[in-house]
Amino acid sequence: MPESDEYYMRQALKEAQKAYDEGEVPIGAVIVMQDKIIARAYNQVEKLNDSTAHAEIIALTSAYNFLGSKYLPEATLYVTIEPCLMCAGALYWSKIARVVYGATDEKHGALTLTLSTSGEGKGVRFHPKTEIISGICKDECAALIKKFFKARR
Repeated sequence: MPESDEYYMRQALKEAQKAYDEGEVPIGAVIVMQDKIIARAYNQVEKLNDSTAHAEIIALTSAYNFLGSKYLPEATLYVTIEPCLMCAGALYWSKIARVVYGATDEKHGALTLTLSTSGEGKGVRFHPKTEIISGICKDECAALIKKFFKARR
């Protein structure tokens, strides 16, 4: 029986907790295809000393390697926070079928930023066939980020 979006988002939250435990901004991601997780990742910017080591980028690379393919037209990415502009661009080129995210990111989220600066309907574009779903486990996803930044201030 197929698992729900909430189930997979909770798997992404487990990845985000790993980032939190390592002192990284707690964002986690999983990529699912045919009801199977094919990639797991969390932010590793500090660990790898690489500003592009976001959970989404690491998950995409892992999925490409797993499948031996540069496109993911039958996969779904679950990520705890709205993807940034860089990650949105990478997701566009992946041709991923679905992007499911938890909490919005008012400061860095690609959809939030571009819609607020471009006017209604002129925001960042994912691949035309990519379905975007937001708000899955949003309270838990937002709480982990808030807890992380509150501890550092």
